[in-house]
Amino acid sequence: MNSTNGIFNSERFIYYLTNSSLKYRIYRHICLVSLLAIFTLFTDPLDTTQKPTFGKILFFVFLLLIIYTNMYLLIPKFLFKNKYLQYFYGVCCYIIFGILTINIIKTNVKHVHDSSILSEYQHIQFIPLIFIMLVFLAASTAIKLFQQWIKDSQRINDLEKTTMHIELEQLKNQINPHFLFNMLNNASVLTQKNPQKASQLLISLSDLLRYQLYDSTRSSVLLVADIQFITDFLNLEKTRRDNFEFRVHKKGDISGIQIPPLIYTTFVENAVKHNVDSENKSYVHINFELIENELRFICVNSKPLKIIIKNGLGGLGLVNVKRRLELLYPHKHLLEIIDDINIFTVHLNIKL
Repeated sequence: MNSTNGIFNSERFIYYLTNSSLKYRIYRHICLVSLLAIFTLFTDPLDTTQKPTFGKILFFVFLLLIIYTNMYLLIPKFLFKNKYLQYFYGVCCYIIFGILTINIIKTNVKHVHDSSILSEYQHIQFIPLIFIMLVFLAASTAIKLFQQWIKDSQRINDLEKTTMHIELEQLKNQINPHFLFNMLNNASVLTQKNPQKASQLLISLSDLLRYQLYDSTRSSVLLVADIQFITDFLNLEKTRRDNFEFRVHKKGDISGIQIPPLIYTTFVENAVKHNVDSENKSYVHINFELIENELRFICVNSKPLKIIIKNGLGGLGLVNVKRRLELLYPHKHLLEIIDDINIFTVHLNIKL
């Protein structure tokens, strides 16, 4: 019973410490300021009087300043971005600022006529103040790192759940019997009319199925392998439709780039699904371009004049892709969808 209550209390404490809602943030700030005020104004951190004085108030404001600038300026700007040297310089600036603060306190208390107070403030030492300041810096840094660790853990858990859901859906649709039947039937017809083309079709189908069964279950794959899968998929589609053409263009050195599997495939499948036109020629044009550390993807597909199925993003697969992008590349991707009268375009930029 006690252990259960302990776990429950610890979970509530973690929830209280990491919840980003405005109410909990205000509570945390009130607690922090209150504890800091008690420590600096009503105790003896600097060996001064027990009453709040000018020096204690100045010391309280000083600690409050370095704690909040550390949590909301130095840590997000430097420490979270692995700029450890810049963060160290920032801490050194705090120490220098602390020394100057002591000098300000000592200069101000010279004007105090009470010799006992003057004597006590003149005994303020640099080392105790710097030690206290570093303790509060370390404590505030530990809190922010703990909050970030919790957020990262939650993000990883969400990603694992989303990936698992995608994998389950993928397992259901790995071998589409209708699709496989059409491919084998086309291969059977081509063996008599064009054996070489039939052989190429079977090789492409084999590569496509191998990728779906094995490679796509990994956490990351080579971009060139994902592009090859898309090319095989479009080649197979081309054998089924007479009025269909596609183009896959690559620009830049993408040989060593790794990405999560099937990020782009859903957009291509959506393009193929919604551009079927029995009367006119349909197309899918795909472009991959690497500019510095940004990977740009463009998928353009034609739209039939007589639209039977509304062309647009929908369905569980595309929703999952959007969610995966949010989890894998937070603030590092841009997805733009343009639905014109005759064409449908998807732009996806990812900062690697």
